[in-house]
Amino acid sequence: ADPTHAVRDTLRLQGIVGRSPALATLLGQVALVAPLDVSVLLTGDSGTGKNQLARAIHDNGPRASGPFVELNCATLPEALVESELFGALPGAHSTPTRRVEGKVAAAEHGTLFLDEISDLTLPAQAKLLQLLQSKQYFPLAGTRPLSADIRLTAATNTDLLAGVHAHRFREDLFYRLQVLPLRVPSLAERRDDIRELAAHFCA
Repeated sequence: ADPTHAVRDTLRLQGIVGRSPALATLLGQVALVAPLDVSVLLTGDSGTGKNQLARAIHDNGPRASGPFVELNCATLPEALVESELFGALPGAHSTPTRRVEGKVAAAEHGTLFLDEISDLTLPAQAKLLQLLQSKQYFPLAGTRPLSADIRLTAATNTDLLAGVHAHRFREDLFYRLQVLPLRVPSLAERRDDIRELAAHFCA
């Protein structure tokens, strides 16, 4: 028997491999969360497929026809985080003559997926909180707020609450992201999927 069969008949799940009970439970949660146009926080070990789950939430949600924009916060130089996220107007640091579109603008009417959100700088966290609260943000060197219509999905392989206690992550942002948390099971919890995953990656 395939515990994921019923969910696979109703969801678009491109790239998600496996039929274990642990995965079936997670996909059942995705089916409940995806139609709700609210922020989602995905937690779990590195390599467990959080980005595929974020894509599945987008593909099965009300913004499926809009863009899905992914940004890995861990790969960005600290000096470029805010301009990469929120854009920059001419005159902001390294953009003297041209406007830079940020990932928030690129995700308009769609989903912005922030992977490794625990690595986001504190100033960028403050701007992200403002975006979630007011649906507005300021690009670098901007004096007027811009409106944003996006769904935010975030992922982390760390304990964000421990980051809050260590003053590395804003508590108010944590609770804004924690609206609908989903924990992605580790491979140790999905041993039934190992053979199928191995065949998939070999292919």
